[in-house]
Amino acid sequence: MVSSSADSRSSAAGQADHYSRGMLLLLATVAGVSVANIYYNQPLLDSLRASYPAEAAWVGAVPASTQLGYAAGMLFLAPLGDRFDRRRIILLQTAGLMLALVIAAIAPTLAVLACTSLAIGILSTIAQQAVPFAAELAPPAERGHAVGTVMSGLLLGILLARTAAGFVAQYFGWRAVFSASVAALLALAAVVVLRLPKSQPTSTLPYGKLLASMWHLAVELPGLRQASFTGAALFAAFSAFWSVLTLLLAGPPFHLGPQAAGLFGIVGAAGAMAAPLAGRSADKRGPRAVVSLSIVLVAISFVVFALSATSLVGLVIGVIVLDIGVQAAQISNQSRIYALKPEARSRVNTVFMVCYFIGGATGSAVGALAWRHFGWTGVTAAGFAFALLALLRHLPDQGRRPKGLPG
Repeated sequence: MVSSSADSRSSAAGQADHYSRGMLLLLATVAGVSVANIYYNQPLLDSLRASYPAEAAWVGAVPASTQLGYAAGMLFLAPLGDRFDRRRIILLQTAGLMLALVIAAIAPTLAVLACTSLAIGILSTIAQQAVPFAAELAPPAERGHAVGTVMSGLLLGILLARTAAGFVAQYFGWRAVFSASVAALLALAAVVVLRLPKSQPTSTLPYGKLLASMWHLAVELPGLRQASFTGAALFAAFSAFWSVLTLLLAGPPFHLGPQAAGLFGIVGAAGAMAAPLAGRSADKRGPRAVVSLSIVLVAISFVVFALSATSLVGLVIGVIVLDIGVQAAQISNQSRIYALKPEARSRVNTVFMVCYFIGGATGSAVGALAWRHFGWTGVTAAGFAFALLALLRHLPDQGRRPKGLPG
């Protein structure tokens, strides 16, 4: 036992030697460049219809396959970070992702592109190795800041992917988007080989038991369940808004095209830029306090949205408040859960992120239904209700700290 403890301290000290701002920026870049691949195809749908006229009715299968693949990758690949060296996993997934992107760039039919998009989604979960890697390298007192920095890269990748893809496609064609991503990943892989340290596996479980252990972690750790529910509810509110924003902007009095919704994504970059600040606040004041403030910000944003059905300025202000609230809550929740079981960070992160995306899918569906039956008022009411659900689940945590949930 003494020897094992000494080995653990030695390993932690070795990892701390690699912790630096440059290393965090590298991991942030890994996260952003990889996750962007699941959003590149969204602005390309009209171009895909033109390229595959006989299959135009099925063009929606391309982004759907990518999202489905990402969910599958989170569930079946992300937990491997506890079992194997994360650096090796990142490099192997990068190689596979480049191959899938090459096939996408030359896809002769929409069916081939859709199948390849499934693989692109699965392999783009490289980002889900980068965030726990940052938590592993960082000392406990700076874990929130480290997670926030890497998450800012991931969020910028999400927000700017559509803009970049639209620009490249306009001047060079949609196939060039996938080719450009291959070049970016190749350059990134070279830097990873040179700079990124090896991680220390923390589990020897066989693959099947590794997956099964995630259920046991969810049962064992009430703090994980609490953070997962809160995060899912807030992401549901976020998704309810973004799923219908284009419809609002297309109608009176705006009469704006889909490009306008893309520009709102750039406005939302404020949330990404605030991510490291949220991480630092979680380190200093405790993540629970930051989550409480985040829930309030999300609720306020939907009040602003309700009053801004005809105001672009109001919508811009609401987007900034919403994005800051949702991203600050996610970073703080992840900072909390990574402290629950350091030896199972990848699996804990998988449980959280799977719940998070289930919340997002629920929010998108509810937002669409609310828009159809009750218009913009219904959408804002739904978003506020999701924030209220998050608050009700979070409030018991304020009076007493549940087992398995650090402050």
